[in-house]
Amino acid sequence: MKIAIGADHAGFEYKELLIKQLSKLGHVSKDFGTYSVESVDYPDFAHPVASAVEKKEFELGVLICGSANGVAITANKHQGIRAAICWTEELAALARQHNNANVVCIPARFVSVDLAEKILAKFLNTL
Repeated sequence: MKIAIGADHAGFEYKELLIKQLSKLGHVSKDFGTYSVESVDYPDFAHPVASAVEKKEFELGVLICGSANGVAITANKHQGIRAAICWTEELAALARQHNNANVVCIPARFVSVDLAEKILAKFLNTL
């Protein structure tokens, strides 16, 4: 699967680890930034990820920020995007099954890296 991924400074470290996980799982991903922990504005990364999924250049998107609220609100401004904030595996599965979510938004400040990896795996493998 082709996955678009992006994060702000709060999600940078998780993004780097999730990109490695995607590769291990056999997915192709494109990193839309940010590329450091230096403070940035989350819409600068949420819009490009959402646009890429909206244009069907990528099948799914992953966005990570501190609370996931900002990136979810930004992504959901795009027609055809259904971004869901997921902080448990069950929420990730339900977002795909019941809402046909195509962008998962992970709150880096509220989940462990291990849980973020499980959320992503569940999101990718549900439907």
